Amino acid sequence: MELITHCVREYKARCATRYDEAVATATTAEELVQGFLREQTATLTGEPQMHRLWYDLRNQSMFEPAFRADVAEIDLLLERMVWRVVSRYAELSGTRPRASSTAFYAVLDGLFQQALLRQLAGDPEAAPALREAVQGVLPQLVH
Repeated sequence: MELITHCVREYKARCATRYDEAVATATTAEELVQGFLREQTATLTGEPQMHRLWYDLRNQSMFEPAFRADVAEIDLLLERMVWRVVSRYAELSGTRPRASSTAFYAVLDGLFQQALLRQLAGDPEAAPALREAVQGVLPQLVH
């Protein structure tokens, strides 16, 4: 199980920087959203098995204390990734985040996990539905 944990950690460390280019190069909020969604749907459709492994590991950490530290570390990496996107989105749109980084992560991670379940079930609308959901929720999370 240590090998699986190591692989998930390495994969998620790479994922945590996936959106950095969109954050760094976007000059408008819409451009940032489009760059974020492009990468997010690409990973949803191109790497669903790795994400499934991550969610399994995270769930197992509720039962197996040996996984908890690794999962907490990976979750923090992902929360910071989401916060970089959201705080840049707020900056570009002239607003401020309405919630904490933890709340933003929970919302966007929940949307991604729902889309992943649909993707793994063979739903061809999983990625478009994720795009629509994120586009709808992001403006509501800033003011």
